[in-house]
Amino acid sequence: ELMDLAKDSLEIKRKVLERFTERGLYPYSKHYLRSVKERFGKYWKNHFSTIGLIGMNEALLNLFGYGIACKEGLKFAVKVLNFMREKLLEFQEETGNLYNLEATPAEGTSYRLARIDKKKYPDIIVANEKYLSKGAEPFYTNSSQLPVYYTGDLFEAIEHQDQLQPLYTGGTVFHIYLGEKLYSWKAAAELVKRVAYASRLPYFTLTPTFSICPTHGYLNGEQNTCPVCGAKCEVYSRVVGYLRPVDQWNDGKQAEFRLRRTFDKSVVLATAQIK
Repeated sequence: ELMDLAKDSLEIKRKVLERFTERGLYPYSKHYLRSVKERFGKYWKNHFSTIGLIGMNEALLNLFGYGIACKEGLKFAVKVLNFMREKLLEFQEETGNLYNLEATPAEGTSYRLARIDKKKYPDIIVANEKYLSKGAEPFYTNSSQLPVYYTGDLFEAIEHQDQLQPLYTGGTVFHIYLGEKLYSWKAAAELVKRVAYASRLPYFTLTPTFSICPTHGYLNGEQNTCPVCGAKCEVYSRVVGYLRPVDQWNDGKQAEFRLRRTFDKSVVLATAQIK
């Protein structure tokens, strides 16, 4: 039912987008998509309508009492993604438009929807349930990811996500969170090589935390004050798909950042022989 509602919404959006483009509201897009218009009669015909999900881990906790990390939770998550893939194929045949399944970034909605749900259903379980009593803001785990605090073992996390992320037909990414930068470019290259050979992950990132002093510039790792001059620093990490100062993230994402486990020990072991 929710996927049908999303489909109807996206079909309306396509019509509005076509009308706006035709009337000149997107002049650059209209120029670059003119050959698509000539071929198919619509400017946005070769673009995908995207449907995704967030909070698979919390859905399992609320439905069954176990999360996505266990065997049963993983099996159900795979079943859900395969169902969604099949449904999107039906939408394509029905509408003649392209549809894909995305691991939704949910930078804002992972917080906003958790907050709305918690207000409407006080007993609902969110990702950081046990920290709410300490004043933390609620959030949902992104798409079908493992909880950010689940493991510091990189290859355990990869083995788990390798069964889910290839099922997406749109955007998906696995972030290798690091407490600080790798010690050499050769180590980074070796890590990328090992992950690529050991998995079917469509996309992955190396995401070290770093800090910026207004006077002394780049600092390794999370440093709230500069060790040289004592000035307040900006701490940077990847909120979802891009790097931003942590203090500019929404309250839910800041709560998530405080719970994140990094993969530093696994990475050191995996690249120990690299100079």
